[in-house]
Amino acid sequence: MNALAEVTLNHYLVLSGILFTIGMAGVMLRRSILVIYMCLELMLNAANLALVAFSRFAEHPNLNGHMMVFFIITVAAAEVAVGLALIVALFRLRQTTSISDLTTLKF
Repeated sequence: MNALAEVTLNHYLVLSGILFTIGMAGVMLRRSILVIYMCLELMLNAANLALVAFSRFAEHPNLNGHMMVFFIITVAAAEVAVGLALIVALFRLRQTTSISDLTTLKF
């Protein structure tokens, strides 16, 4: 009974894979640029979860995976700021967030 309650590396990797798959499906299937952006962030966080899990369950536990996650979170914060600024600018120009209406990158 106690073995069923133990969370292993496989549990984390399966969860990470599920989150990544949901994010990938959202990017492939959705038409709103905001939803696509959120799905990209979900995929990034799935990768972060896998890195932390590998770091925690390594034969010689260290903080390399945690440090990589902090670096990724920092880069993701900058990416969010730039990405949202671009989306807001695009919405102000075209009055839509649907990617089917955004067929050209010309202003």
